[in-house]
Amino acid sequence: MKYLVAILSAVAVITILLCCPTASSKTEVEYLRIHIRANSNEFYDQNVKYAVKDAVVEALIPIVSEIHTFEEAKAVISENFAFIESVANDVLESKGFEYRSHAKIAREYFPTRTYDDITLEEGEYDALILELGSGSGNNWWCIVFPAFCFTKSENSENIVYISRIWEIIKSVI
Repeated sequence: MKYLVAILSAVAVITILLCCPTASSKTEVEYLRIHIRANSNEFYDQNVKYAVKDAVVEALIPIVSEIHTFEEAKAVISENFAFIESVANDVLESKGFEYRSHAKIAREYFPTRTYDDITLEEGEYDALILELGSGSGNNWWCIVFPAFCFTKSENSENIVYISRIWEIIKSVI
């Protein structure tokens, strides 16, 4: 009987720990943001920013879908600066722009931002910054890691979201 009570107690404790994680067991998610900054706020610079965004996101999908940690994300993105700039510069050149892009990772202060169901509180974040020309215009932003904003198309009718955030949530549930 003592063994049965001990086993049931152990099962109860494990169940409570799995179902009701404490604050100390909560995993703090680190985010690597992406900001594509337009050359200016003129219509044509803002318009090409979105064309660059589409091309860069499409090019990064296979890269970011294989990233599993924040540190790995920073390293892999840094190793691909030339590739990212090349993708952006190809779009700029094809649209007749003479300025080029510059990629870097920087830790910068950002105000509170909400994207779909995710709110990133104000504070300092590491981000892939892709400046188009002077980079003084409004930016498009999203999250590189966890790969929240990157999608892949199986065909033109189906879009599959790649979300490390959802994978982290599912692993805790």
